[in-house]
Amino acid sequence: MILRPRQQGFVDKSIEALEKYNNTVSVASTGAGKTICFSAVIKKLAQSKIKVIVLAHRDELTYQNQDKFLKIAPSISTSIVNAEQKDWSGQVVFAMVQTLTRDEHLNTMPLVDLLVVDEAHHITADSYLKIVNYALKQNPKLKLFGVTATPIRGDKSSLGVVFNNCADQIELHELIASGHLVPPVTYRIDTGETKEKLEALKVKASGDYSEQEMADIMNTVPLNSSVVREWKERASSRKTVVFCSNTSHAKQITKEFKKQKVKAALVTGNMSFKERQDILNDLTSGKIQVIVNVAILIEGWDYPPISCVILLRSSSYKSTMIQMIGRGLRTIDPSLYPNIVKLDCLVLDFGISTILHGNLEQTVNLGIYIFN
Repeated sequence: MILRPRQQGFVDKSIEALEKYNNTVSVASTGAGKTICFSAVIKKLAQSKIKVIVLAHRDELTYQNQDKFLKIAPSISTSIVNAEQKDWSGQVVFAMVQTLTRDEHLNTMPLVDLLVVDEAHHITADSYLKIVNYALKQNPKLKLFGVTATPIRGDKSSLGVVFNNCADQIELHELIASGHLVPPVTYRIDTGETKEKLEALKVKASGDYSEQEMADIMNTVPLNSSVVREWKERASSRKTVVFCSNTSHAKQITKEFKKQKVKAALVTGNMSFKERQDILNDLTSGKIQVIVNVAILIEGWDYPPISCVILLRSSSYKSTMIQMIGRGLRTIDPSLYPNIVKLDCLVLDFGISTILHGNLEQTVNLGIYIFN
């Protein structure tokens, strides 16, 4: 696989920073090819037969990362460490944080030369720090490489606790301007008194809104009915992802889509990997048109035919809004989807996200937040 010039520059800068500092975080917005880029970094550094571990926090990401890595470096051996298997034999091991943070598994981890942390905005969480500190204790010369699309932590903790530099940032507006993402077209839907109620919400100690308090405002029969009607008016021909406030809200909005004769389904974090995958396969096959979730599809889910994003939740963090909208910004590869034309992504905001943070038609630069 040949990297685009901007991707190659990202890879080169990341390697340079790792060699100079032994740690770096690189920011690649949705559509930049984050997994392909960090795979290329690993391939280059792994030529010296080093041991590499790639951390992720969901099974979907773990398997997706392994699959994409093998497209870049098919001759390098890989293995998986997660709830189902504990195989350290690969030169590059793709590991689940939830598995590795348990002492009985962490204590079996071999000496690591390069630790790659996908979705690295999570790295200041205790579970990640436990793994990083163990790896550093075993090998003080460890190279630590973080990659993320959105480097803003929800709890406002600084990634500078772990990283002392940022190697590169591929910005969202770069990718839209170069044609590697489609432009968003945003509509903030007037929901009357809902707006005032949402604006009156207070953030919790964690720094974000209460999901239950949001759902109490957003999850009403009239509003749910209005959401589907608006979608049918503006986006009835588009494959769509819906982000809800909590699971109860998600169940009700799914029910409303079905009531109005729209093929819709719900995925939740309580489902098994296979159950979620079966429903997502239904989206791919065309059995459903609308996929509803709370937060399970915010990170690490890529399905380019999505061309409408419905926001039925708000966040006090711009990074969360960007991640949600980013699910609809990927361009179409005509060799994979020969019958689909996608020129833009319709964003229907029924909350206050775009009031709080502005819409993504404006220039977005997250790099200034990394070490603040």
